[in-house]
Amino acid sequence: MEPVQIAPGVYNVGVRDWNIRDFHGYSTDLGTTYNAFLVMDEKIALIDSVKKQFADQLIDNIAAIVDPRRIDVVVSNHTELDHSGSLARIMHRVGEDKPLVCSKLGAKNLARHFPQKWNYRAVGSGEELKLGKRTLAFLETRMIHWPDSMFSYLKEDGILFSSDGFGQHYAGPETFDDEIGDRIMVHARKYFANILLLYATHIEKLIRQVAEMNLDLRMICPDHGVIWRRDPGKIVQAYLTWCRQEPGKKAAVIYDTMWHSTEKMAEAINAGIMATGVPSKPMNLRSWHRSEVMTEVFDARAVVVGSPTLNNSLFPTVADFLCYMKGLKPKNKLGAAFGSYGWSGEAVKMIEGELTDMKIELIQPGLRTQFVPEKAILDACHEFGRKIGQAVLAGPDAGARAAV
Repeated sequence: MEPVQIAPGVYNVGVRDWNIRDFHGYSTDLGTTYNAFLVMDEKIALIDSVKKQFADQLIDNIAAIVDPRRIDVVVSNHTELDHSGSLARIMHRVGEDKPLVCSKLGAKNLARHFPQKWNYRAVGSGEELKLGKRTLAFLETRMIHWPDSMFSYLKEDGILFSSDGFGQHYAGPETFDDEIGDRIMVHARKYFANILLLYATHIEKLIRQVAEMNLDLRMICPDHGVIWRRDPGKIVQAYLTWCRQEPGKKAAVIYDTMWHSTEKMAEAINAGIMATGVPSKPMNLRSWHRSEVMTEVFDARAVVVGSPTLNNSLFPTVADFLCYMKGLKPKNKLGAAFGSYGWSGEAVKMIEGELTDMKIELIQPGLRTQFVPEKAILDACHEFGRKIGQAVLAGPDAGARAAV
């Protein structure tokens, strides 16, 4: 993308990655952006860079505004290589002796990624850098979503450069939230559910800490996706809501199947849930990407997982998803397990063990059948689903009551 002026003397010089479809296990069906920002003042600052293969485009974008050699300081808010991969090229063009501002852990981590002896300037929360008429203030934001992460705040303009906070994996023609409207919230929610959920408690505390600072917040510029300028408070409030992990009255039935037996059970269970008025969706793990499934799980009250037994164990896609979900540590969930088997049938107990390890409360004992489910079993699946729907409707203590 060409440079876009987002405020007087402030430019987005980042790039769009139209073709990426997987971001370390997260589906990016609409691509993503790597945003970087140029602040023109008595001192010129570049805030963040881009993925290594887009270094030439970043340099061209900068050069359309100013000779890169005139940049006085480079700020690295986050070490991860989608934001730092082009730093070697950038520092070579800017000048290896120019200050590279980052957090203390950022300096340590960048040195482990790059052998060059750069002029690191480590900063902590509350420190400032005077550019001329403008001032950059820094705030350490550890675990949003790496230990080295920080925000940079352009005080006079009310612009928060938020690194991986408040972002979305989305590439489109739009630069700003008001150009796309509420459609962007779907992507922001998926981003939170799959990247930041693990740190929800910490993020909520940090947002409240920032709120107490009474910043004049007129624009939020994440390193991925669109810039929040129409109502930056909207995404902040959404994060506060998401951090609480208050589930809706809905369910997700997640499964894979070998010869459609577990699939028949899933559909019957899902029908039973919906018969109670609870929205539910059957999600075959070979049709839905794990990150899309996790986005559905994010605000579901009940997570129902089914697997055939393969080699005395879980079906691989189910094991993969359970591992993925476990790492994100979702809270306030009810769970149940089901599956078909041929001659051993361990999968259901294994699912229950994984759900219990995640502190997901089991609604009722798991349901399993040997080979193809007959009508009596499918009727039992429907009743199984109906009890799950009732537990969802009954509220927070429903799991304990349903199990009695």
